[in-house]
Amino acid sequence: MSDLFEILESKITGHNLKIVFPEGLDERILGAAGRLAKAKLVTPVLIGDIELIQEKARELKISLESIEIYDPKNYIMMDEMVEAFVKVRNGKVSEEQARETLLDENYFGTMLVHIKQAHGMVSGATHSTADTVRPALRIIKTKPGIQKTSGAFIMVRGEEKYVFADCAININPDSQDLAEIAVESAKTALMFDIEPRVAMLSFSTKGSAKSSETQKVVDAVKLAKEMDPQILLDGEFQFDAAFVPSVARQKAPDSPIQGDANVFIFPSLEAGNISYKMVQRLGGFEAVGPILQGLNRPVNDLSRGCSEEDVYKLAVITAAQGLVAQYQ
Repeated sequence: MSDLFEILESKITGHNLKIVFPEGLDERILGAAGRLAKAKLVTPVLIGDIELIQEKARELKISLESIEIYDPKNYIMMDEMVEAFVKVRNGKVSEEQARETLLDENYFGTMLVHIKQAHGMVSGATHSTADTVRPALRIIKTKPGIQKTSGAFIMVRGEEKYVFADCAININPDSQDLAEIAVESAKTALMFDIEPRVAMLSFSTKGSAKSSETQKVVDAVKLAKEMDPQILLDGEFQFDAAFVPSVARQKAPDSPIQGDANVFIFPSLEAGNISYKMVQRLGGFEAVGPILQGLNRPVNDLSRGCSEEDVYKLAVITAAQGLVAQYQ
């Protein structure tokens, strides 16, 4: 386990945090839940048929001690959950529709987080990103002042740690979106003990090219500074001007970012997604995430090709986010 996760594990230990896993029958989920419970890092909450989960755990020789299991079909507090769901949906669903919807594991798990029966949720091992994110947006919703959620990756190689965003959600963010992504990514960096130095990226550095695409980033820099003046943030930058001191001295001599950025905000999903995968594959970095940002309470999305280790790590991250959310 890298130092990155040792930091997070030390933060969450002893806080009795509960993390929901809607895909309770998946072997990877069961394996990670068993490890998390044994290490006493979090209390895993598995969703699904209780007898089938118990049978699967016996087959895999995984202890279910200190693990909670809920079956939506037999949940003792379903009436209260239905009432809360109708309320949060502002009358857009009837009680009957709510009861049917909450049989879905992701909606049920998200509601456990919403009614504070859990601190966060990890899904996506067998569900699509849309299946995971849609309930979160409808129930937990984004923080005040944040219009959209975004997806960040922590890129790790030895002692090096960087934040890349948005690499998972918003296809063509506008200036307001980019500003929000920058502010939330700085908060994500702090959670990993990264003192954020935020670079807003483009194919231009400080006006070296003019287009609607570069102007979008220029405007985003201004908006982000207005949203949180305490963040050390600047742009627009080509990547080398944000990362290489000698290039920064040439291209942006008056910038507070002098080739020492550690949080990189990409102008589009296309740029962000391609970049993190290139850095991962060509640079030998571990890509941790995506970490969903901007929600009132944490819900995070796995890849369907994830490993047990991926589940374990994302659960630790989600618990750390849940700890922060407790005090907001």
